[in-house]
Amino acid sequence: MKKQNLLDSYAVLAFLKKENNYKFVLDLIKEAEQGKARLIMSQINAGEVYYIIKKNNLTEDFDKFWKTFLMLPIEFIGVDFHLIIEAAKIKSSHALSFADCFAAATARKENAAIVTGDPEFKRLEKNITILWI
Repeated sequence: MKKQNLLDSYAVLAFLKKENNYKFVLDLIKEAEQGKARLIMSQINAGEVYYIIKKNNLTEDFDKFWKTFLMLPIEFIGVDFHLIIEAAKIKSSHALSFADCFAAATARKENAAIVTGDPEFKRLEKNITILWI
């Protein structure tokens, strides 16, 4: 079975801004392009990337960035009622943003490691594999 990695918005933003070990993310993208690994992201976290980049003007040409982002070998995992409840369960017992709870719930559902540098995820290290950037 291929390894599975879930990108948190932190990882995508670090990649975009070329900071915080962004080459680690680039290597994961290359592995996914070569079919060596599955790279996933919650649709909720993709929306989070969208609004953060748009709101903070993190790119000169947002439309070009977004089209390029959607062409990356990332499988965007949809949200259903079951996943919403799983994220809510995580939120009820951990001090995480709700978007981060969707990343965690999706990682559990898909048996994937979360790729992030967000220190909020330290709270989940006992329950979910984290690949720190």
